[in-house]
Amino acid sequence: MNVIAVLPAYEEAPRIESVIRGILPYIPIVLVIDDGSKDETSVKAQAAGALVLRHRVNRGQGAALKTGTLAALSMGADIIVHMDSDGQHDPSNLPNLLAPILNGQADIVFGSRFLGIASEGMPKTRRLLLHLARKFINGYLLGIPRDITDSQSGLRAFRAVAAKDIDFRQDRMAHCSEILRLVTRSPWRWKEVPTKIRYTKETLAKSQTSADRVLEILWQLFMGAFR
Repeated sequence: MNVIAVLPAYEEAPRIESVIRGILPYIPIVLVIDDGSKDETSVKAQAAGALVLRHRVNRGQGAALKTGTLAALSMGADIIVHMDSDGQHDPSNLPNLLAPILNGQADIVFGSRFLGIASEGMPKTRRLLLHLARKFINGYLLGIPRDITDSQSGLRAFRAVAAKDIDFRQDRMAHCSEILRLVTRSPWRWKEVPTKIRYTKETLAKSQTSADRVLEILWQLFMGAFR
């Protein structure tokens, strides 16, 4: 099976090499989409053994994933894996993520932080707000099934035929909710698996607060409804 990992990256030069080297023992092709970084993200990614495509301007994580997914399909991928580039996704999750697809049990697999494996360093406030986001954004606004445990997970895998069909359009942070909505309303078989996430001071400082993220997602979903 030709498996390609797609990593959106924005100014991840301090971390990207170690992230790629951690993935390569599990997935031999890593495709980094440098989303308009002004640092050495592209240089470091290439040095670590990744293929790199670059947006000239910062378009957002969703747009970078879309670029990477289309590129991976053009490269003949059988399975496409979405991962973050900041080191939060432990590469040891990958065999568990891929197993349902390789065993013919699912077409799309989502990693979940809330299925029994404790995440390292997750603040209690972030955990609470992620649960609230799941109940409000996905349950109330989008009608996503209640049995989804982690609506904002950035770790997912697709069979190529499913990736072609799930035509997500949100350029920025709302892509997670959009992808879930498309998947759960499609005929494709989906599954969640436990995922271990590693939070550090650096990644927490770089990311938005959960409250800001929820508000941003709400706004993007609202605006996207009129496209």
